[in-house]
Amino acid sequence: MVEEPVGKGKSMNIQCIILARGGSKGILNKNIINFCGKPLLAWTIDQCLGAEKVSDVWVSSDDDEILQIAEKYGAKIIKRPNNISEDSSTSESAWQHAINYLHNNDVLVDIVLAPQVTSPLREVSDIDNAITSFINGNYDSMFAASIADDLFFWEESNVGIDSVNYDYKNRKRRQDFKEQIIENGSFYLFKTAIIQKESNRLGGKIGYSKMAFWKMFEIDNATDLLMCSALMKEFIIKE
Repeated sequence: MVEEPVGKGKSMNIQCIILARGGSKGILNKNIINFCGKPLLAWTIDQCLGAEKVSDVWVSSDDDEILQIAEKYGAKIIKRPNNISEDSSTSESAWQHAINYLHNNDVLVDIVLAPQVTSPLREVSDIDNAITSFINGNYDSMFAASIADDLFFWEESNVGIDSVNYDYKNRKRRQDFKEQIIENGSFYLFKTAIIQKESNRLGGKIGYSKMAFWKMFEIDNATDLLMCSALMKEFIIKE
């Protein structure tokens, strides 16, 4: 079922859908590993529960332990089928399954807030600001972004390496470079009509919401865990 796009003037029902699949290769049980005193998943649940315009927070998982922890920290749960919980499964397939589950259980959902568990370096204000921008700008989809103005990218080629986002033969002053918008993966916002039509989290009128640069780091391995823990303690917990 494809819903009609929701207009700026209409009240929007925003549901948070957190994907937390069981199993991981880089870190065992990564989604529920202890992070700064509580399961990693719990940080994302708490942040989304604190967001002003979010109606409910749902956790979709194939893992019973993850679902138990999700309920403990105040989320509602969706049991995800194994066939869309494999390494090759897309996030889009899990979001679409969750949206259909909500529709079948008479839960209104116009917009989905889709945060990434392994990106815990965020604050409630980041989510609130993004939702406000999403609604006021009448966007169809949006990604969390970090801004960099002095990152110079290179890529390997058949003849060596080439500069990608600048001409190394004509290097400009730092202040003359355009800002680089980095899709940091912390969270996404999208209308249900978009993902149902495009099978993609991004489509239609796409926007981005700025976050502090240090919030772009995510946890994929043991080194990331230590680094993000230090940033969390210094910038968020300390405050």
